[in-house]
Amino acid sequence: MGRGKFGSTSRTRAAELVQLKVDVIVTETTPAAQAAKKTTTAIPIVMALSGDPVGAGVVASLARPGANITGLTFIGTDVGSKLVELLKEMSPKTSRLAYLANPGLPPEVLAFKAMQPVAQELGMTIKSVEARSQNDFKRAFSEMKQARVDGLVVSQNVVYVQNRKLIVDLAAQQRLPAIYGRSDFIDAGGLASYGTSFPDLYRRTAIFVDKILKGAKPADLPVEQPKKFEFIINLKAAKQIRLTIPPNVLARADRVIR
Repeated sequence: MGRGKFGSTSRTRAAELVQLKVDVIVTETTPAAQAAKKTTTAIPIVMALSGDPVGAGVVASLARPGANITGLTFIGTDVGSKLVELLKEMSPKTSRLAYLANPGLPPEVLAFKAMQPVAQELGMTIKSVEARSQNDFKRAFSEMKQARVDGLVVSQNVVYVQNRKLIVDLAAQQRLPAIYGRSDFIDAGGLASYGTSFPDLYRRTAIFVDKILKGAKPADLPVEQPKKFEFIINLKAAKQIRLTIPPNVLARADRVIR
C-alpha cells in the first residue's frame, strides 16, 4: 500500500506519485488537487485542505464530487461574517474596516459580499483592499493608511499564508486591530484568528482514506465542510498595539496567548 501527500506542487510531482502506483493521493491545497486531478483519473484523490473546490473546477459539487476525487474544504459558509463580528467585539471603536483580499479568487469575492451587511449593521464601513502577490502588500497597507482604516480582516489564500509574517508586521506597524482566518497568523504574531480547526480536518481526512481503502468510491463520498472552529486571541499582540480586549470576549476564546 502506498500513499502520496504533497502541498502546492506541480503536475510533475503528481506524475511521480502516479508512477509509484500509490493507492491514494492526499492533497493539501486546491492547486495540488487540480494537479492531481489533471494527472490521473484512476487513483483516488482525497483533499485534506481545499479552498473552493467547486469554483476551481476540482469537483462538480460538494454533494456529488464525481470522478475520482473527494475530501474536505476549509471554507465555511459564514466565516467572513463571523470575522467581522469578532473584530468589532474585540475593538468596539473600529468604524472603518478593510478586507485584505485577492479579488481574482471567487471565495474572497463572496466573503466580501457577506461581510458588507454585517459591517453596516454594526455601524462600520468596509472596503476591499486588493493584494494579489507579495509585492502588493506594502502598497495595500499604504492605501489603508490613507483611507484611515482602523480595523482589518485578512483573507487566507496561499499567498497570504506564505507571507503571513510580513502581513502581521505591517498591521502592527499601523497599530491595526486585525483578525485572520487561520491560526498560522497567530503563530506569526497576529492579534486574533477565527477559522477551521486544521487538526480536525486532518483527522477527518484519515477517515476518507480509510473508507476508500475499504472499497468506497470517491464519487460517492460528499465533500465535507468544516465542523470545528477555533477562536484564538494573542494578548502579546494586543499589548503591542495598545488594545484592551473586553473580558467577555476573552472568555469566549478557545485559546488565549498571554
